[in-house]
Amino acid sequence: MNWSMYTADRTTHLKIVVVGLAAALLIAVIGISARQLNLGTDILTAQNPTVIRAGGPVVFTDRAGPVIR
Repeated sequence: MNWSMYTADRTTHLKIVVVGLAAALLIAVIGISARQLNLGTDILTAQNPTVIRAGGPVVFTDRAGPVIR
C-alpha cells in the first residue's frame, strides 16, 4: 500500500495527475459554459439599446427652500 507520496510508485503518481487534470478540465468546462449562457442576452440587449431621454427640470426641496437643478 502507498501510504506516503515519497514511497508511492509510478502508477499512484499517474493516478493523482490524471485526477487533478480531470478536475481542472471539469472546472474549465463549467466556467466556459456558464459564461456562454449569458452571451445571447448580452447580444440582444446590445443590438436594441434602451434610450433614456432627458425630461424637464426637476425641483428638489430641502429645509432652506426649493432648489432647481
